[in-house]
Amino acid sequence: MFTSRTISFYILRQFLIWFAIMFAAIVAIIILIDAVELLRRGSGKSEATFSVITSMALLRTPFLAQEAVPFAVMFGGIFAFLRLTRNHELVVLRAAGVSVWQFLTPAILAAIALGIVNISVINPLSAVLLSQFEELEGRYFTGRSSLLAVSAEGIWLRQNSEDGLGQTVIHSERVQPDALRLEQVIVFEFAGDDKFTGRIDARSALLLDGRWQLSDAWLTRPGRAGVFVATKELPTDLTPNKIQESFASPDTVALWNLPRFIRVLEETGFSPVAHRLQLHALLAEPILLAAMVLIAATFSLRSTRRGGTIVLVGAGVLAGFFLFLLTNVIQALGLGASVPVTLAAWTPAGVSLLAGITSLLHLEDG
Repeated sequence: MFTSRTISFYILRQFLIWFAIMFAAIVAIIILIDAVELLRRGSGKSEATFSVITSMALLRTPFLAQEAVPFAVMFGGIFAFLRLTRNHELVVLRAAGVSVWQFLTPAILAAIALGIVNISVINPLSAVLLSQFEELEGRYFTGRSSLLAVSAEGIWLRQNSEDGLGQTVIHSERVQPDALRLEQVIVFEFAGDDKFTGRIDARSALLLDGRWQLSDAWLTRPGRAGVFVATKELPTDLTPNKIQESFASPDTVALWNLPRFIRVLEETGFSPVAHRLQLHALLAEPILLAAMVLIAATFSLRSTRRGGTIVLVGAGVLAGFFLFLLTNVIQALGLGASVPVTLAAWTPAGVSLLAGITSLLHLEDG
């Protein structure tokens, strides 16, 4: 027996209404907490005005909204199905021979569609705005601006000049991250007013304590002939930790740009594990949201005539918390190379899907 179009649209509408309510509530709470934290961090900094804090909170909003979607799907599904169960609407459908899989299909398809919209629309917007947020955060809070950029031509590093009045830009085609050794290096030196003062072309550059050690370098100055030196030391305030902290986080790279970014990381010598994990986690999100609907149905399709609604909702909240904890633990193992990246990214969605299917099979067939 197939559910009618009217019934399918009715269940779909109930699910989307409750999803919108829970999504708005969760995002509002998260934004409020985030804004309070930003105000606390900016309380001792005169440059971090209220307008700057407001701008930062707004820039971070799409990222927070993206993170809230799985929980909104789960809690929206719980309350939608609880309402339908309490009003005996699902009881009538099941008595008429409609299986749980049939009337859950509209909500499952809607969850998959929400996941696709989340990773294809919200994620690119979130990545762009979050990168601007991190730039403001470095300017007003941490005091560290971006020092490193990765492109198809290699990597670019920026550091202050020795006198602190100018800047030095370093380009390298490839990096050996273990020793932070740059290969095929070009160094551009600028004075305080961004005036070009010199260029160094070197075969390699090794980061030591407080200096770069350049090998086989040609020194070029405006209006002068190039001079070759076997080694040259270039003072620097960079450290491996500073460079690593300045690296673009996976959340600031849009889904569509992640494959190319991963390829560039591999070509330049950096580890792409975090970005590859982010890519697979995003691809797995539609499946994860479908699993959220199944788990929500597990906690809300039972008859409420004997009470226990609060218990069921509380169990759903605990399940959401457990899933969040499981996701973080497995992804941490993936980042540490303890488990394969693909397994770490897809395990939360797979485990949730299997758990939801198993619970509903037990609920439906006993």
